[in-house]
Amino acid sequence: MKYHLFIKLFLIQAIISSPVEANSIKLGLGSCLDQDFPQPIWNSIEKENLNYFIFLGDNVYGDSPDGKLDKLKYAYKKQESLLPNFLNDINVLSIWDDHDYGLNDGGGSYSFKKESQKMFLDFWEIPSYDMRSSREGIYFSQNKTFFNKKFKLIFLDTRYFRSPLVGPKGKYLKNKSPDSTILGINQWDWLEKELDEYFDFLIIFSSIQIIPEDHGFEKWGNFPNDRNKFFSLLEKNVNKTVLVSGDRHLGGIYKKDGFIEITASSLNKPGSLFFETDKYLLGKTYRQENYGIIEIFESSIELKLKNKLGKTLNSLSIKY
Repeated sequence: MKYHLFIKLFLIQAIISSPVEANSIKLGLGSCLDQDFPQPIWNSIEKENLNYFIFLGDNVYGDSPDGKLDKLKYAYKKQESLLPNFLNDINVLSIWDDHDYGLNDGGGSYSFKKESQKMFLDFWEIPSYDMRSSREGIYFSQNKTFFNKKFKLIFLDTRYFRSPLVGPKGKYLKNKSPDSTILGINQWDWLEKELDEYFDFLIIFSSIQIIPEDHGFEKWGNFPNDRNKFFSLLEKNVNKTVLVSGDRHLGGIYKKDGFIEITASSLNKPGSLFFETDKYLLGKTYRQENYGIIEIFESSIELKLKNKLGKTLNSLSIKY
């Protein structure tokens, strides 16, 4: 009797101890996290049992009109004490936008961008051997294998090299100068090489929106030369690419010529009450606090936009 009990307990323990391959990989997405506002949305995000969380920019609000970094230093220090502990147990990746760059709507002419980059690298504990520690800009990539398929994750820097905006804030015009750019020469060269590599699926993270065209705020559409070049480079990857953005204090899912974009914003700083749509929008935009989910299965990808209670606002399934 004791022998049979031992065997039974052994088998149970073996089952518990055996590695079980997860049936999906989950990436959480979020942007616009103000250190001076409550952050209840983390309660729902923790319940997602994520493998990754991607901070899409405006991860603190430390910008100043004069561009000086005292407020940014304070913002990082405070945010460090507020981020939930479960993030220490998963993979966390990040890019920046203007409010954690140091200057609202700031670009390549920002005087303190080198110092700001150092603060970003220190806060996110980017090691000294990482390329971001030895070159200008915080762009990078990672290759991941999920379900025996190669996923390329590309994280862009839309601040450090960006040309000046044209027009008044909220009513920006297209900068059609042939020299205008979002990514800058070096980052473009790097991106082209990254896209020449083999992969089964591509996810590109940009702090500002890429597909939407109809609003007057910051977006890739303000720099039509770079936007056209971007989509030309991606032509061979149509139907196997997801674009991800933040910034807008509203969430939405967009589709253009086979390319999908999910905008996840804001984690704790909801947007204005004005109505917004776009020719490429699927459904509607959501102004309440929200976060995004990319869930990767063996042959499909689920995109979801959720509110702070974890309720799905919009979703889209992609076969690959």
